[in-house]
Amino acid sequence: MAEQAEMPAVETAAEPSLKLNFLSHGTLESKNLDRAREFYTEFLGLQVVRTSPISLLIRLGGPNTIAVVEQKNRSEEMPMLNHNGLDVETQGEVDSAHETVVAEAEKWGLHRISKPKLQHGTYSFFFWDMDNNCWEILTNPRGGYSWLFEKGDLSGKGHLDRNFERPGMRE
Repeated sequence: MAEQAEMPAVETAAEPSLKLNFLSHGTLESKNLDRAREFYTEFLGLQVVRTSPISLLIRLGGPNTIAVVEQKNRSEEMPMLNHNGLDVETQGEVDSAHETVVAEAEKWGLHRISKPKLQHGTYSFFFWDMDNNCWEILTNPRGGYSWLFEKGDLSGKGHLDRNFERPGMRE
């Protein structure tokens, strides 16, 4: 009889207070939805639909979406820890994306562009768009950070450890 591999523990409650089905969306703000739509489609390559006179819905690679709501007087910058991640598979793709972001920064109003580096368990860089939303382009396999659920709870520094084996850390 073959031994069955033990599955890592992923914390869930047997009877949560709320009976929810799906983590469906997040929200961003934009000062100009027409300009934002151009940026999302032509620069980031996202799928975009107009959902009302003051909102868009964007997505890429799966069913999770982000609502983009027009706020004409927005001026504050999104904190880096609230960023939105866009995945590629290799370090080379991160470097190539960085070159494109730098080359097209003026056209799209991109600013605060960091240099790619190994950080928080992945190879990535950050930038802010013309609406002051923060984006990270990072190495990750298909499915994003879902692979970490296969590992269960991590000890020590976890995925922040420089010696932690992670996908996408190849050229």
